[in-house]
Amino acid sequence: MAQTANKTQKTNQRVNDFLDAVENDRRREDGYTLLKIMQKVTGKKPVMWGPSIIGFDEVHYKYESGREGDICRIGFSPRKGAISLYLPTGFENADVLKGKLGKYRSAKGCMYINKLPDVDLGVLEALIRESYQYSLSTTTNP
Repeated sequence: MAQTANKTQKTNQRVNDFLDAVENDRRREDGYTLLKIMQKVTGKKPVMWGPSIIGFDEVHYKYESGREGDICRIGFSPRKGAISLYLPTGFENADVLKGKLGKYRSAKGCMYINKLPDVDLGVLEALIRESYQYSLSTTTNP
C-alpha cells in the first residue's frame, strides 16, 4: 500500500500573523494566552501546522498499520466554534485534571473549550505540562 503524505504539515506561515487574523476578539485573545502557556511549558517556538494549528515541538509516529508521519507534540487552534486543544491525555493523572478543569468537550484526540474563562487556567497549564511530558515519554504515537 502506497504511503500518502499527511494532510497536516508544518508551514512557514507566521504564528502571530495567523492569530492577528482571527476575527473574534475573544478567540484571538485566548489564542495569545494559550500561545504563552504552551511556549512556557515546552520551551519551544510555536510553528504553524497546516493552515490553522499552532504546534509545539515535533514527534514522529508510526502506527501498527504502517502509517507514519510527523506532527506537533501538543498544539491548539482558535477555531470559530471553539478552541481545539491537541493534547495526548493517556497519562495517569489526566482524568483527575480534566475533572478539575471546568467546562470543556472532548472527542478522539481533541478537547474543545468555548472560551478560556470557562476553565481554570492553573489546571489547564498543569494538563498541558503533563500532556507534554507524557508525549516526551512516548515515541511511537502523538
